[in-house]
Amino acid sequence: MGVQATSARLFYDFCLDEHVPSDHMLRSIDRHLSLDEVRQALKPFYSSTGRPSIDPELMIRILIIGYCMGIRSERRLCEEVHLNLAYRWFCRLGLDGKVPVHSTFSKNRHGRFRESNVLRHLFETVVERCMAEGLVGADGFAVDTSLIAADANKQRSGPSDEWMNGSRRRSRTKLVEQRGSISRRWTMPLSARRPL
Repeated sequence: MGVQATSARLFYDFCLDEHVPSDHMLRSIDRHLSLDEVRQALKPFYSSTGRPSIDPELMIRILIIGYCMGIRSERRLCEEVHLNLAYRWFCRLGLDGKVPVHSTFSKNRHGRFRESNVLRHLFETVVERCMAEGLVGADGFAVDTSLIAADANKQRSGPSDEWMNGSRRRSRTKLVEQRGSISRRWTMPLSARRPL
C-alpha cells in the first residue's frame, strides 16, 4: 500500500497562472475586462490621509466573481476568493495576497460606489464593448413585467382589516389550544404521557 510522503521543502516554485484552465470563464472575462478608468473615477471619493485603502479594482473584480458565479453572500464570496486558485488569479492576489473583509463590500457599495456611479459606468462600458464586438444589438429590448404572487408578507396578502381580524382570531385560538394541551399533559400521570 502506498504512503504519501510530505516533503519539507523550504522554497516552492508555483505559478498560479498554470493552475487556471485555459477555458475557464474568468480567463474569458479577464481578456475583455478593462478597469483602468475605475481608479480615476473613484479617486475623489478616497481620502489622502489615514490608513491605506483597499484597491478599488480588486473590490470590483471580487464583485464580478460574485455576480458571475452566483455567490450572493459577501461573507461566502470572501471565503471562496480566499480558497479558489482561479478566483485568486482573476483578482491578481497571488497565493499570499489578503482578501478584503466582507463588511468592506457593503460599506463601499453603499458609499463610494453608489456616490461615484462607478458600477453603472462599468455596466454601460461592458454593454458598449459587447455592441462593438457584435455580441449585442441595439435593435430592440425586452422587459419582464410578469406579476408573481409573493408569499413573503402575509399581512399584505389581502385587505388589512380582513387579515387582522381573522389572524387575531386564529392566533388566539391556537394559543388557547396549545395552553390547553400543555396544561393537560402536565396534569396527567407520568405513565399516560406521550412524548412531545
